[in-house]
Amino acid sequence: MSWARAPIARLSRCQVVVGIRREDPTRIWERRCPLTARRLHVEHCDRRIFPDSEFIRPPLDELITTPLGDVQRTHMMFSHTAKAQSYNMPLLFSFLDPRSRPPRLVDFEMLTDDHGRRTVGFGWFAGFAGVFESLGVHGTITLASRHRVAFALPGSLTRSFTRHWHRIATEGTPKALGPFDALMHFRNYLFSPSAPDDLPSFVANPDTDLRKCTLYMRNPSDYFVNKDNGYSREEYYAKPNLYKSVFSSKIAPYLTLFLNGGGWAPGFPRLMSGDDLRMALSRAHAGWRMTNIGDISCDPEGGLEFMTHATTLSDPSFSIRPSDELPEVRIMSVDILPTSIPLDASKHFSSALLPYLRSVVASYAGEDAGELGVALDRATIALDGQLTEKHAWLAAHRPSEKHVLILGSGMVAGPVVDKIAENQNRRVTIASNSLDELEALTKSHANASYVQQDLSDLTNIVEVLKTADVVISLLPATYHPKVAELCIEHKKHLVTASYISDEMKALHSNAEAAGVTLLNEIGLDPGIDHLTAISMIKRLQAENKEIVKFASFCGGLPDFSVKMDHPLKYKFSWNPRGALSGFMNPARYLNSKGVAEVKAGEMSKAYIPHFEVNVNENSVLEAYPNRNSMPYIGEYELDATKLRQFIRGTLRCPGFCTFMEEIRQAGFLDTTPLSETEWAQAEDRLKMTKFRDSVSKGALPKYNPRASSSLDYLAGVLARDPEFQYGKSERDMVLLVHRIETEDGEVHTAQLYVTGDERYSAMAKTVGLPVALAALLVLDGRVAIRGVIGPGDESMRVPILRELEANGIEMVERVGRCEVEVDY
Repeated sequence: MSWARAPIARLSRCQVVVGIRREDPTRIWERRCPLTARRLHVEHCDRRIFPDSEFIRPPLDELITTPLGDVQRTHMMFSHTAKAQSYNMPLLFSFLDPRSRPPRLVDFEMLTDDHGRRTVGFGWFAGFAGVFESLGVHGTITLASRHRVAFALPGSLTRSFTRHWHRIATEGTPKALGPFDALMHFRNYLFSPSAPDDLPSFVANPDTDLRKCTLYMRNPSDYFVNKDNGYSREEYYAKPNLYKSVFSSKIAPYLTLFLNGGGWAPGFPRLMSGDDLRMALSRAHAGWRMTNIGDISCDPEGGLEFMTHATTLSDPSFSIRPSDELPEVRIMSVDILPTSIPLDASKHFSSALLPYLRSVVASYAGEDAGELGVALDRATIALDGQLTEKHAWLAAHRPSEKHVLILGSGMVAGPVVDKIAENQNRRVTIASNSLDELEALTKSHANASYVQQDLSDLTNIVEVLKTADVVISLLPATYHPKVAELCIEHKKHLVTASYISDEMKALHSNAEAAGVTLLNEIGLDPGIDHLTAISMIKRLQAENKEIVKFASFCGGLPDFSVKMDHPLKYKFSWNPRGALSGFMNPARYLNSKGVAEVKAGEMSKAYIPHFEVNVNENSVLEAYPNRNSMPYIGEYELDATKLRQFIRGTLRCPGFCTFMEEIRQAGFLDTTPLSETEWAQAEDRLKMTKFRDSVSKGALPKYNPRASSSLDYLAGVLARDPEFQYGKSERDMVLLVHRIETEDGEVHTAQLYVTGDERYSAMAKTVGLPVALAALLVLDGRVAIRGVIGPGDESMRVPILRELEANGIEMVERVGRCEVEVDY
């Protein structure tokens, strides 16, 4: 949520604009809305429980970025910063720059009454949903152990609870599980209360009635003790260092299900440490005691030190095994539990928040904010670019700043810059010769700057390169070996989206010796194609499937809705030179006849004129082999002796290959440097081709001795012709298709279909985002491999695919039978 606060300039109530931002795209389950009042500005969101049509909706991003002069904005949120949570310290420090006067930060979690009790939250709804999720996980675990339990049954929340408890009351729990004992904080389902001292005998007694669940609600006095084994609430909060937890010995070993809803703050004893969990498990009685935890508080590394991360509603739990000799522990730690009840939770939250909102609005008009204004002051973490007195101690937790240098500012740079710069603890510098592109890329990021330089001479960026932790090169592939040499010399890691050339490969030993990672082939193709292919292959191999055929085709194309009258049947969403030059590459691949070879410039003899994709009724394309596929047989860890086909290829619209052959014969795919005179004559040569109209449409490319071939001339002309660029309403698409055939006749296909939008082209998304994600892994020290590498290692492949899927870039897989022999 966002609104403005005016300590200097006064506003009337009617001038105060209240807005609701959408949740981040990665939080796909989030549907709650903090306010149910309809006269609000909202950022577009398809998942919100209330549709946009029920609100006022001008563009909220424009309202947020419009300067307000002396008026300070206020942002109100669950910031998860008040306990110095390391994962959100960059967010906190984005509010701490007095020069730019950032917004006031008010944390919902810190809104309390005079007795310190929270007044705005989702507590009951989190508890209710958390109990349901935790019981479901428990049921799944016990079913996996071949024990039928009531909690695994589906159904609506309330009806399911009633039915499940009734089933236990009539049938009991399995003897192997023993009596069901749970510690929980929710009185609604408290059936058989008991004291902690009764737990050992209750669990050990073979005559315990298995048709009853024993649920315990415990207070801190039951498991926090001082040196005298006593407890005083006043002393505990005044001197928490005098207390320790006995939960692991007194209660934990006897619990079937532990539901944790307690809070924790630095300086207070943890409920359980990692060592405590090991001790509890070693003492636990039979029946899966202390192996199922529902952490409803969801405080990573907080009261439960071993609870390391939040989970999602689609994948609500994770497992840990403290040691080989101890059982596995399943932890439910969904951080947005109330969103499973979005309507009721939103109404409850809104009713609690509205009085505070009215107080803030009143303060804008210079009116007395009253007692709620005092509460808002208590909940303010940052004001006027500084931490408030209560939270001043957080200044010691400022994370060290990391610096990323991006070389190039072309068509795919936007998602790279936006992703890297979204964390205010990262400093981004972009180097390029295009001032317009540099200004556009940096204008929305206070932590992004640029250096305008001619990058044809890389000595121009040596000084800024020395200050970087990671370098990302978006320059043409021919520049990458020189950039890599500079990175090795200055011990800087490098990330590129380009293929590993022989020149790059030759730098492997030097990079290893320097302790430098030179990570390549992490865009779309190469990049996402590798990640997804390796994942499919490994999964099939784990199922003991013998792979005999592999084919992968990828292309960045105009969407099927785009009309094109010119014979090239193509528009450029990336470097025109790169798009054109691929047709001239030699190729090697495997088919039923053996290794097939295509010589440079002879692609028209090898292209596939009819290639169907599963997008719409007219989804017929053409394809051609892409470079040398053979080395990837080893990269993908396939058995070459069993393969009858292995090919990687490029997709294009029908007619592309035929026309490209005409252009090749006219000499415009030639890379031989031209003299300045020959460059001037290229105009007349081009007028004799079907590109004749492009020559008269705009300024012709100027002669550059470093890029002076016929191919450079054609690329320059097409880059300036609007007919080969995307119009405002036109979208590009990316298609990636894998086809894997196994010895038993199964055909496994996977298809990625991504379209561009108002912000990014599909090509920019699918090249830029994986590059950025890979760079962040390197930046955070999560890539241990040194030298010249690709992205296939699990340390990169798994987290990058997970983030891509969270951003809507995901393969759709199908399985069928081989009905027609396919050979390329």
